[in-house]
Amino acid sequence: MSMNLPTLRRRLLARLAHGGAVAAALLLVTPAAPVQAQDKAPLRILVGYPPGGSVDVLARLIAEAVRDDFASVIVDNKPGAAGRIALGMARAAKPDGQTLIVAPSGPMVIFPHVYKKLEYDPVKDFTPISLLGTFQFGIASGPGSNVRTVGEMMAKAKADPKTGTYGSSGQGTLPHFLGVMLEQISGTPLIHVPFQGGAPANVALLGGHIGYKIDVVSESVELHRAGKARLIAVTGASRDAQVPEVPTLKESGIDMVATGWFAVYAPPGMSAEQAQRLSSLVAGAVRRPANVEKMKALGLDVVASNPAGLAEAQRADLLRWEKPIKATGVQLD
Repeated sequence: MSMNLPTLRRRLLARLAHGGAVAAALLLVTPAAPVQAQDKAPLRILVGYPPGGSVDVLARLIAEAVRDDFASVIVDNKPGAAGRIALGMARAAKPDGQTLIVAPSGPMVIFPHVYKKLEYDPVKDFTPISLLGTFQFGIASGPGSNVRTVGEMMAKAKADPKTGTYGSSGQGTLPHFLGVMLEQISGTPLIHVPFQGGAPANVALLGGHIGYKIDVVSESVELHRAGKARLIAVTGASRDAQVPEVPTLKESGIDMVATGWFAVYAPPGMSAEQAQRLSSLVAGAVRRPANVEKMKALGLDVVASNPAGLAEAQRADLLRWEKPIKATGVQLD
């Protein structure tokens, strides 16, 4: 027998009145659950580097934390061209909240000043979502050096310019340009020696082939603790928790503060409401106590932000790095 909606409603209310509350309530709420599940969209988090690195670890940390907010979450590694392949994919994706990318600061604030033809505009072609964390760089002196402070380093380099050699993880990297800034601010001649990564630079430092190395602090911590090399300064506004005994450049008399950062971006054209929703999810993920500890182990200080905070940090660093990069004359194809 067919039954119209008003009749069905009256019968359900009658059952509730006569003790059939549980059965009627189940009939009312059961259809809603599948609808909610179907409303959730999948999420892809792009990473422009191979698995296992800091960017990949951060992406997977976020993916695990937001898994319940999406139908599915995958981390999609697309290494190549120093992260630019993945950035191109993020730029071309729809701004529907289903694609994000985790990126270090270099491609967003350094590359625009270095590459002659960059495939993307770091400001116009992405929607800022959230900063994740910042990290410091450190200046390390080699085992054969008696240099214990930045002041001693500068005095020695001024007396004999051949001693002012510093290694970095490559031409056009943040450590390279940190050395240039240090040279400009201190008025001391320094000689840049690029390597294909931090590990070869460590070998050269330990072998006495270069006097100093500028790199992410975490890359030199173990050498410092083992007494094989000596961190003489860090570049942040405050001392690094990994090596609290090492002074900052400012404490060493050099008016310079420089840090790198990791952040999350979305494709261009995303609505402010959608960007804020994703920002809240990402910021909440990295603020979880367990994740804060994991990031500390990577040498990162958690700095979760809203979209405006990331946009401002990017604008400031784009301006900050323009002059020292142009001073080097470095241009890459």
